[in-house]
Amino acid sequence: MPLTDDDHANLTRAGLNLIQQALSIFDRDLRLALCNRRYQDMFDFPDALVAPGAAFEDTIRYLVLRGEYGPVADAEEAVRVRVDTARAFVPHYMERQRPNGRWISVEGAPLPHGGWVTVYTDITEVKLHEGLLRARSEELSGEVLAHAERLAMANRQLAATNAALEEAKRELTEMEARTRLTTEMMPAHIAHVGRDLRYTYSNRRLNSVLPGRPSDILGLTGREALGNATFSKIEGNLRQALAGEASVVEFTDDDSGRRIRGAFTPDQIAGGPINGVYILSMDVTEEAQARAALTQTRKRELAAQLTSGLAHDFANLLTIIMGLQTRLQRMRLSAEAADQVAATLAAARRGGVLLDRIASISGRRDLRPVPVDLNAFGSELRTLARAALGDRVALDIRISGFAGPVLLDPGALQDALVNLILNARDAMGPAGGRITVTAHPLRDTWAEFAVADQGPGFTPEALERGLDPFFTTKGGEGSGLGLAMVYDQVKLAGGSVRLANAPGGGAVVTLRLPLRAVAAPVAPGLVLLVEDSDAIRESVREMLRGFGHAVIEASSADEAELLATLPGLRLILSDINLKGATTGAALAELLADGGCPVPIALMTSLPASDPRRARAERRFAVLPKPFDGPTLAAFLARLPMTGAAA
Repeated sequence: MPLTDDDHANLTRAGLNLIQQALSIFDRDLRLALCNRRYQDMFDFPDALVAPGAAFEDTIRYLVLRGEYGPVADAEEAVRVRVDTARAFVPHYMERQRPNGRWISVEGAPLPHGGWVTVYTDITEVKLHEGLLRARSEELSGEVLAHAERLAMANRQLAATNAALEEAKRELTEMEARTRLTTEMMPAHIAHVGRDLRYTYSNRRLNSVLPGRPSDILGLTGREALGNATFSKIEGNLRQALAGEASVVEFTDDDSGRRIRGAFTPDQIAGGPINGVYILSMDVTEEAQARAALTQTRKRELAAQLTSGLAHDFANLLTIIMGLQTRLQRMRLSAEAADQVAATLAAARRGGVLLDRIASISGRRDLRPVPVDLNAFGSELRTLARAALGDRVALDIRISGFAGPVLLDPGALQDALVNLILNARDAMGPAGGRITVTAHPLRDTWAEFAVADQGPGFTPEALERGLDPFFTTKGGEGSGLGLAMVYDQVKLAGGSVRLANAPGGGAVVTLRLPLRAVAAPVAPGLVLLVEDSDAIRESVREMLRGFGHAVIEASSADEAELLATLPGLRLILSDINLKGATTGAALAELLADGGCPVPIALMTSLPASDPRRARAERRFAVLPKPFDGPTLAAFLARLPMTGAAA
């Protein structure tokens, strides 16, 4: 039978009582934690002073009043001095003669978590032997004997000091091992560099934060470990820390595409010299992607608030203008007047197109990431863009490096790339040329797409302002919203857009989108499909069956409520709007509030701004219509489908 805590305590107490030395342990609050019987016997303490929790101050007062420390002028002052010394406890060894004539050695050592342990040894016999040696050794000089006595005492004190040092060394070794284990488990790189910017400590996590860098960097300079490009981005912060100023910086590592946050803290103690810099580096790529998407969403919301009223009034004015011009067209006008009316109508229609583009930028748009086979995507892109390019423009699409499908919004990506391809066509002019579209993964962080042309390239002003809304180099022929729309779509996905000129001439626009792994297909199961449209229900049913699911169908909320208790059901998928007294949203709330263990999801053709859809999205996953098979599969993969497989 294993020993209990009480058994261990009793064994410890019994063992301490058998040793010939007195022992006491006081905690950090100067309260007695433990003592042995010899401690009480040696000092003739009353029971109250050897009980756990006895105050150190009361113990000292008892000894002072009994004359343990000899005559004192002020007993309370003597108590206070010894208590203050105990609060600032340091290891010590001393020998003193008690009032009863016996000699004791007192050896004190601190404990790791506060408090101290003191061992009292009766050395009266040792002192008697020293006295006899002095009395019986007339041939030895008094000086030699005194030296021998001092040497014996020094040896005893040295032994006590060595024991304390060994214990401190053991504790420091354990602390260092625990600290290294803790730092090596952290998802960050922790390091220290000296004033020469050479690494003196590393938790060997640099490679996990910045792939491709060495893990063993002790003795290397920052430039040797990180490379010139990355080191140049933090060198200023290192110099700043060596000057005594802490700082935090975020930068993008060009090799891996990861976003890194670094904190630089001077290694300085109490105003002393600065011995180096402590460095904490973390991979914040996903945080930066989410932050960029959130920032872009807020910009869109603000733009929508600022433009919605103006766009509404402008649309009304255009409607009036176009109505008046149409009436003028029906009148008998001169050729010159008819041309002016036609020009006015064309300008008004262009204003309407401009309003649509503003709405597409500032209005709400939900991303629909689905598994995308980029090779098939490239073929579709070639077919779509080829018709608009003409015979003088060659289109080359190169996609490589993707091991399987990638989670992207294919509609948004296709819009962006077609926009860039048409811009490239316009930039090359009537002479034409070659447009090259490339796509490849950038480590495990980004999917990078680039569109390059053989035109004149970007002007310095275009490189600086090309992504700004309404900036255009096409004069009156351009709206200035093409690149802005691409930028908006990519930022909404948490990515980035970069404009550059190729070394050999021509412009290059690079898009980086977060590289998301495709979730594993959902295991087949039994799905309750609730839809009042026969055609839609049939279409969704065939999609579900194509994924291997078994499907039972209901055309109303009442039918669905009866079927929702079927054993083995793994998911309920219902349209928000159903014919009858109970809508699909009300059905979902009724089942969820009734403790239905099966996940419930909704689908709808309502626009994102409709309050009925917004209310449903606060509680349930909602799939917008129309959708295809891959979109439905991606939606199902995000749901916590439960229950037994069919």
